[in-house]
Amino acid sequence: MSVWTPRVTVAAIVNNGDQFLLVKEKSSGRIVYNQPAGHLEDNETLLDAIKREMLEETGTEFTPTALVGIYRWRQADKDRTYLRFLFTGEISTQKFKPQDDDIIEALWLSRSQIESLQDQLRSPQVLRGINDYCKGIRYNLGILGNIKG
Repeated sequence: MSVWTPRVTVAAIVNNGDQFLLVKEKSSGRIVYNQPAGHLEDNETLLDAIKREMLEETGTEFTPTALVGIYRWRQADKDRTYLRFLFTGEISTQKFKPQDDDIIEALWLSRSQIESLQDQLRSPQVLRGINDYCKGIRYNLGILGNIKG
């Protein structure tokens, strides 16, 4: 019997006025745009994961302030399902120095610029998260639990 297991990821929304922080990255032979994001690692909390991913992909420290949403997305062409925990928060600097070799650059884009890149977004979760953020959706970080075993 096989067990279905979704891939758990974290992502960050940071905005500066009318612009959002995205990374331009190489993924599966394509150049795509995404929020700073990545996979949850074993023995890591969700908050630790998003701080680590932000540091790796932008070279800046991230302080999460709220959860924007939890998104389930099935990538049919690869038969994978992702659960994405999307956080918003503050960054320590706007001088970006990506440490991950797959990241080409970190950049600020307006919502309309991001909408025009829909076919180049890494997943539909990118724009959905921005839209939810713009609607003011925020959940207190206290909603997250971490039970040590």
